[in-house]
Amino acid sequence: MTVSMPRFVFIAATVLSLFSCAGVRAEDDKWIPLFDGKSLDGWEKVGNKDSVWEVKEGEIRGSGPASMLVSTKGPYKNFRYRAEIKINDGGNSGLYFRTTPKPGFTDGYEAQIDSTHKDPIRTGSLYGMCHVYKQLVKPDTWFTYDLEVRDDIWRGRKMTRIKVTVDGNELYEYLDFAMTFKEGHFAFQQHDPGSKVSIRKVQVLPLAD
Repeated sequence: MTVSMPRFVFIAATVLSLFSCAGVRAEDDKWIPLFDGKSLDGWEKVGNKDSVWEVKEGEIRGSGPASMLVSTKGPYKNFRYRAEIKINDGGNSGLYFRTTPKPGFTDGYEAQIDSTHKDPIRTGSLYGMCHVYKQLVKPDTWFTYDLEVRDDIWRGRKMTRIKVTVDGNELYEYLDFAMTFKEGHFAFQQHDPGSKVSIRKVQVLPLAD
């Protein structure tokens, strides 16, 4: 037996679907690429001169002594930010946001990149603020970091709201009432000579204040 959908219900569902798809396309159109897939244009190395940041096979690759690779675009305050990342077995890195143009390791918020490093604070953590100790991503495996950052008010108190998502799974929303870092740039960390990090599809979607 075939059950037919009432005509007005079908039309309403179709219209809602079209508006939903249009909304997704409109949002996708506003994402700004920060990495062109070919070069380090728009990025600057800060730190040890022997540290290596290079582009191979459409990826940014970091290796060698400690340093930071900083996006020269910005500063950004409220935004969504996403990138695809891969860290080696035993490696350690970090995705920084609201950092300075010439940052050290403690300048700006850091979303940890770590699957098996001796530091037990794993991928998905906001370093020094909210820690994840469970391995969410295996080493040498691509994953997507997606962050939503905005200044907001909660129960009459000003704060910075940071939503952390890994591979489409929202982990938590951290409320920073100290509003530790006001605005800034994006950066990636090369932690130590045993670490090798790969990065691709780096994008930002600015949000209204």
